[in-house]
Amino acid sequence: MIVVPYSVNHKEAWDKFVAQSKNGTFLLQRNFMDYHADRFTDCSLLVFESAVVGDEEREKCYGIEGLKAVFPANWVEQERCVYSHQGLTYGGIIMEQEATQEEVLEAMCHIVRYCIDMLGAQRIVYKPIPYIYSILPAQEDLYALFRLGARLHTRAISSVVDLSSPLKMRTLRLRQAKKALDHNLYIDRLMDGDSEGLHRYWELLTDVLEKRHGIKPVHKEEEIALLMSRFPKEIKLFLVKHDNRVLAGALLFICRQVAHVQYIASNDEGREFGALDLLFRHLIMERYKTLDYLDFGISTEQGGRILNEGLIFQKEGFGGRGVCYDSYDLPLDRDVLRAVREDKGTEEQERIKFLYLKSVNDSFEPALSLAIDDVVRSGWYLQGNAGRRFEQEFAAYCGTRYCVGVGNGLDALTIILRAYRQLLGWQAGDEVIVPANTFIATLLAVSEAGLVPVLCEPSPEDCLMDAKRIEGLISPRTRAIMPVHLYGRVCNMSVVNDIARRHDLRVIEDAAQAHGAMYRGLRVGHLGDAAAFSFYPGKNLGCLGDGGAILTDDEALARLCRMIGNYGSTTKYVHEVKGVNSRLDEIQAAVLSVKLPRLDEDNEKRRHLAGLYLSEIQNPLVTLPEMPKNPLEHVFYVFPIRCVVREELKEYLRLHGVDTQIHYPVPPHRQGAYPELSGLCLPVSDRLHRETLSLPISPVMSEAQIRRVIRLVNEFNLEE
Repeated sequence: MIVVPYSVNHKEAWDKFVAQSKNGTFLLQRNFMDYHADRFTDCSLLVFESAVVGDEEREKCYGIEGLKAVFPANWVEQERCVYSHQGLTYGGIIMEQEATQEEVLEAMCHIVRYCIDMLGAQRIVYKPIPYIYSILPAQEDLYALFRLGARLHTRAISSVVDLSSPLKMRTLRLRQAKKALDHNLYIDRLMDGDSEGLHRYWELLTDVLEKRHGIKPVHKEEEIALLMSRFPKEIKLFLVKHDNRVLAGALLFICRQVAHVQYIASNDEGREFGALDLLFRHLIMERYKTLDYLDFGISTEQGGRILNEGLIFQKEGFGGRGVCYDSYDLPLDRDVLRAVREDKGTEEQERIKFLYLKSVNDSFEPALSLAIDDVVRSGWYLQGNAGRRFEQEFAAYCGTRYCVGVGNGLDALTIILRAYRQLLGWQAGDEVIVPANTFIATLLAVSEAGLVPVLCEPSPEDCLMDAKRIEGLISPRTRAIMPVHLYGRVCNMSVVNDIARRHDLRVIEDAAQAHGAMYRGLRVGHLGDAAAFSFYPGKNLGCLGDGGAILTDDEALARLCRMIGNYGSTTKYVHEVKGVNSRLDEIQAAVLSVKLPRLDEDNEKRRHLAGLYLSEIQNPLVTLPEMPKNPLEHVFYVFPIRCVVREELKEYLRLHGVDTQIHYPVPPHRQGAYPELSGLCLPVSDRLHRETLSLPISPVMSEAQIRRVIRLVNEFNLEE
C-alpha cells in the first residue's frame, strides 16, 4: 500500500469513495471538511494499493481505482499530534465495504508510519465512527487500534432510537406531545433561504445555552446558514411554533440512515407545553421512520458530566439505547509498529525506490496544487508575478543581488558563458577548467558557448575537483574555472577563488546538485562570480519539469543573461543580441516558491539519514564518502559509495528490494560526444566512475528504510 497526502486534485476521488464506502458520511466529504480549514490544519491521507499507484490512467483521472481507504485528519504542530477528526465530526479510517480486518490493520500500519516519518508525529487521537453509521457495522479499526497499542482516551454517551424496532415510548412523552397539540403548537421545517426563521431559532438557542449552561454554540448563525446552503438535503432545522413564535427547535444532520441531532433548545413556554416531545414524536414516528436510527447526540456541557436540556427530556422517554462515542490515544511507537508489521510479514516485501519523487511532491500538498491552480486561473504563464517572486526569494535565500530564471540548468551554464564572451571579449576556443568526473552537461555548456573544456582530475577523498591540480592546467587561453559541487558537497572554494584572482579568471559555480549548502557562512550560488542551478524534479529543490536559474552580484552580467534567455530582447520585438528561448515558466516558479521555505529542513533530514549510513555501514568492500568538518557543506543530493564489485552489489540490492543508481557510469572523456578527449589519461576519474554507486536517500525516506539498506549492504559479500 502507498499513502498519499490529500490534495485538491483528489477531491472528486475522495468524495466518491466516501459516498460508497462502508462508514463514510457527508460530514467527511470535502465541502464539509474544507469549511473548517480556517480552524484546523488538514493532514488527511489516502491509501492506495501500491500496484496501481503510478498507473498512468489512474494518475490522469485521480479516480478511485485502487483506493483502499481515506483517513480524515488534522495536525496540531505544538502537540505533535494527529487528530482524526477535529471539528464537529468523528472520523477514523474510512474503508471500502469489502475491507477485511487484516486489510484495515495493514492500512492503519501504513498511516501510522507515514505520520511518524513525514509529520514527526508522536501520537494520534483517533475517533472512530460509531457502528450505527456503517453499512456493515463491524468496526475492524478497533482491532487495528488494539494491535497498535491504543488506549481509551475519552468516552461520551449518546442515546439512539432504533427506528426499525423502537422501544415503547413512555406515556409521559406521549401526553406531553398531545398537550402541545392541545395548545396549538405546530411543527415547521425551515425552508431554504428562510434566514429570519434561522435567526430567531439561533437567538433562542444562544439565550438558552448561555443562561442555563454558560456556554455558546460551536457554530455561529452565519456558519449554519452557509452549511445549510451547501448541504440542503443533509442539514435540516425543525421549529416548534405557536402563533408564528419559535418556542423550540432541533438542528439535524442526516447521514445516510441516521438522523443526528446537533442542537436542541426550548424556551420556558416550550418546556411547559411539551414542544420538544411533539417535535421528537414527529421525527421518530413520521418524518424519519424509514431511517435506521435517530441519534440524540452527545452532551458537551462540562465534558458530558451533565445533560443539556433537550437530552434530559428525550434520552429515555422515546426508547433510546446507549451508543458510545469513544476516542483513543495511540502513541506512535516504532517498535510496536515494527512488531505488528513483522507479524504480518510485509516489511521485506516493500520495495525501496531510489527516489520517492511523487511522495516528495505529495508532501507539499495542498499548497502545491493550489499554487499551480492560481497560475492557471491567472491567465499569465510566462514572465509574470510568480517568476519575479521566486527570483527575488531565491536571490535573497542565496544572498545574491540578482537571480535570472531560465529553462534548465544546462541553459544557465551556457548563457553565463555566452554573456561573459560578449562582456569580456572571450574568443572561440578559449578554455574553461571543469572537473573530469562531472555530469556531461557541464562540458556541453562550455562547448555550446564556443569554448573548450579542460578536464581536472578529482580528489579521490571527496570526489570534487582537486584544487591542487588546477594551476597546472592554466594556459594563456584559460578564461574561467567551473567547479561542480558534486553530489551536494561544496568544493574548496577559498582555494579556487584564490587561484582565480591570481590568474584573472572568472569562477562559475555549477551548483545544480547543492541547493542550500553553506561554505564559511555563505550559500552555494554566492561563492564565485556567477552560479548556475538546475531545478530538475529530482534535485533538492526541484520543480515539476525543467527549470534553472543564474545567480550573480554583477548587474551587467544579470541584465545580459536575462536578455540572451529572452531571444536577445528586453523590449518586445527589439533584439539587441543573438539570444535563445530559455525562461522559467510561471507554474515552475510557483512550485519552487512553495518548496523553497522547506529546503533547509529537507536538507537537514538528508544529512540525518546520511549520518545513519556513515555511522552504521561497515563492510570492507564498501568505501563511504566523507562528511565535511562542517556538515552544512553537504546536502547529500545523492549518497555515493564506492565498491570494487559495484555491479554485484547493485544486483544484490535489487534482488532484495532496494533500487540504486550509478552517478555516472561513463566519464565525459569516454563519451562518444567527445572523441577529442578520448586520449586523456585520467585514472582517478576512471576509477570513480567504475566504482561509484548511489544509495537511496530523500527527505521522505524513513529511518527504518535506511536501516534496511544498511543491513543489506553490511550483509553483502562476494560469496553471495
